[in-house]
Amino acid sequence: MFRRIVALPGGRRAKWVVLVAWIALLVPAFSLAGMLGSVQKNDISAWLPSSSESAKFLAAANKFEAGDTMPTIVVYARPSGLTPADLKKVNADAVLFQQVPDVTGKVQLPLVSDDLKAVATIVPVRVGESGWTGIAKVVDKLNAIAGTDAGGLVSHVTGPGGYASDSGKAFGDADLLMIIAVIVVVAILLFTYRSPTLWLLPVITAVVAVFTSEAVIAVLARYAGIVVNSQSSFILSVLVFGAATDYALLLVARYREELRLHVDRHEAMAQALRRSGPAIIASAATVAISLLVLLLATLNSTSGLGPVCAVGIVVALLAMMTLMPALLVICGRWIFWPVRPTFGSLPPAREGVWSRVGKVVARKPRLTWIGTAIVLGSFALGMIGMHAEGIPQDDQFTKTTEAVAGEQLQTQHFPAGAGNPICVVVNSSTSDNVRLTLSLLPTIATVVQLDAKDGKSFIMATPRAATDSPESLATAQQVRDVVHAILGAEAEVGGGSAITLDMQDGAARDSWVVIPAILLVVLAILVLLLRSLVAPLVLVGTVVLSFAATMGISTVVFDHVFHFGGMDAAFPLQAFTFLVALGVDYNIFLVTRVREESRRLGTRRGALTGLTATGGVITSAGLVLAGTFAAMASLPMVFAAELGFTVAVGVLIDTFVVRSVLVTALTLDLGEAMWWPRRVVPAKPVPELGRELAYIGASVNAAPLEAQER
Repeated sequence: MFRRIVALPGGRRAKWVVLVAWIALLVPAFSLAGMLGSVQKNDISAWLPSSSESAKFLAAANKFEAGDTMPTIVVYARPSGLTPADLKKVNADAVLFQQVPDVTGKVQLPLVSDDLKAVATIVPVRVGESGWTGIAKVVDKLNAIAGTDAGGLVSHVTGPGGYASDSGKAFGDADLLMIIAVIVVVAILLFTYRSPTLWLLPVITAVVAVFTSEAVIAVLARYAGIVVNSQSSFILSVLVFGAATDYALLLVARYREELRLHVDRHEAMAQALRRSGPAIIASAATVAISLLVLLLATLNSTSGLGPVCAVGIVVALLAMMTLMPALLVICGRWIFWPVRPTFGSLPPAREGVWSRVGKVVARKPRLTWIGTAIVLGSFALGMIGMHAEGIPQDDQFTKTTEAVAGEQLQTQHFPAGAGNPICVVVNSSTSDNVRLTLSLLPTIATVVQLDAKDGKSFIMATPRAATDSPESLATAQQVRDVVHAILGAEAEVGGGSAITLDMQDGAARDSWVVIPAILLVVLAILVLLLRSLVAPLVLVGTVVLSFAATMGISTVVFDHVFHFGGMDAAFPLQAFTFLVALGVDYNIFLVTRVREESRRLGTRRGALTGLTATGGVITSAGLVLAGTFAAMASLPMVFAAELGFTVAVGVLIDTFVVRSVLVTALTLDLGEAMWWPRRVVPAKPVPELGRELAYIGASVNAAPLEAQER
């Protein structure tokens, strides 16, 4: 029943029904996909653990005007010293800042630095529902005002508002990211297919999958409460486009084989779907379920990423199992031009690169897998130097942005922590005691009370240490310790380095909980799919080793080649999720084919035949996925560059080392034990030419070329 349902999209009438259904679906999907930006949540609460003190602080601060605002700092400087005209302009600008829409509360009086060379104005900008997008518009207006009639006075906008603006603009380059990804994929498909026409169908279907997934996520975000932010939005596009193209490569490869065995292209597609469908569905299910495990994370940015990307994978699967087969059958054999797989024609010679690799591995499989494991293990040693405590503010971008330039200017003339203060909400009856206690701390430069309302007071403390430095994190913890000790204060501490502290704590907890859960889920899926205990353990072990090697390589490259300032606290978990889920993908494609061939040829010959049969298509799939993730480097953000590089390297290691060498060598060494407790032994010895004899038999009965289906 399952195989019959899977084969339906390629039917004579069903193909037209499928095409019309997708066209009807795309009409609203294009408009709904445009809503995705408006439903994103990019405020701080969309990233923090819901149970963290910073999240509780945000809830308590909502009653204050300052609680719904983001401090945005306009810094002016003149190296030779400020002039009276400069101070007059700065004061006049402060009046104009107050008139800018979404500037709420009172713009603070300009603060002159001790060296009389710089002045800073703190502008409270309302975050609002538009998040980073709205803040970016306000920052542009502040920049325009500060830059008017400056007379050589340098100005930059920085602080939390300035960085939010730069982040919003960076994520706004996602369209460029998709263009680069499409160009990369088209180039790989042209090289793979050697056809000027065939590449169109996978790309068209993948683009349809991207738009449809964005539409579904937009609807779920608006009406079902699913959380999506700029980070999960651009990862969604990359993942769906890459995964959909991978599934297309596997389907087309099997369809091409079946076209040589069937004169009716509809029957060829039905057989291709029956043979490749279970592996593709199992692969997509593994990725989607692994991503859903991220719901166990406490960081909202991580837990929200899971369902968003899982929905995208499901949409990609549906598109490639319905729309892609329909388009292939509608187009006919000519889509493969100039080399059409005609009925009865022989496939290309099997003596290719992967056949030769298999023969080399087969000579000494045990020595091969032990040596490969040692090499990968040595790469994993690079993880010793990994620092995933967060990326400092001024290192978040791969280029110097407006906010970074502003912070550099600010730190030259003001206390290092002035750009991102620690904020406290306390009971008003204890506010004097809290302010006095904080002012006595040697790590705090200034303490001011900004507001008081409904028995609560809003206090802001400026650390002496630079934002996100180890000293500033220690200061945030120290502030929490002292204010929590004040009887009756009921203090909640957030803002500044307190947020970073909570992000680090949440990420550490998530890694300990989510990583084992993902491994157990993947293992369970493989056991159900392969009906074996040994093979799933082998596959999971190889993928974990691949992940460790990839992280080791990435750590060394980030530190000593790219000179990045660190890794986001959630980066190791997110990288692990993608690398394990996508790495198991290729192992599923290989091992399901090996098991199929083992039923005819035995495990040893089945392993070599499976490697040869899947080598080309899995290599192309790996290159496609690596290329799409590598395109993330086009975004000027360190997090995007790190994730793109790591996933790309990991996919390439899985494609060229783990699948082709390590898994094949282990399968050859274990033999029939690979499938324990089941036995996969051919009932009768079958010559390896069995499949080729089918082609020869088909060619005997083949109709003339001009009589075959086009």
